[in-house]
Amino acid sequence: MSFKTDLAASIRSIPDYPKPGIIFRDITTLLGDAVAFRQAVDELVKPYVGQGVEKIAGIEARGFILGGALAHQLSAGFVPIRKKGKLPHETVRMAYTLEYGTDEMEMHVDALRPGEKVILTDDLIATGGTAEGAVKLLRQLGAEIVSACFVIDLPDLGGRRKLEALGVEVRTLVAFEGH
Repeated sequence: MSFKTDLAASIRSIPDYPKPGIIFRDITTLLGDAVAFRQAVDELVKPYVGQGVEKIAGIEARGFILGGALAHQLSAGFVPIRKKGKLPHETVRMAYTLEYGTDEMEMHVDALRPGEKVILTDDLIATGGTAEGAVKLLRQLGAEIVSACFVIDLPDLGGRRKLEALGVEVRTLVAFEGH
């Protein structure tokens, strides 16, 4: 038996967080709803079944949750993309732009082989700075990026367009206007 839920309704909106005027889209409520979580994972993996995806790269931290589930469903490996200083082995690093400055992310140098088919995932695409950094980091190690997929798109902030300008297909499930 299959159940359908309104994914947008399963996402909590928190006004004025982390600062006034911002509406934070919190997927922890979606993750805690077994039907919504299953539906989101099923919808995210559907286009990639049988496409030879070898790795799912998840951006810290909610991308780890989604990425683990996607990797399991696609029988693929999982690659964590972490904030600098969190990985214990030799890493490659990439700077990226945040709304209020810059930061760095990294992954292990041996996390993937050149030419491996990779899907990048995170919970949300907003300005696209973090996802753009992750794409560049994956390409630095020779990944073939099949797609980037997110539960939420904030289209007014332009992140999707930024990734598409890099030649990356973007798949999202829910869009919210504004910030």
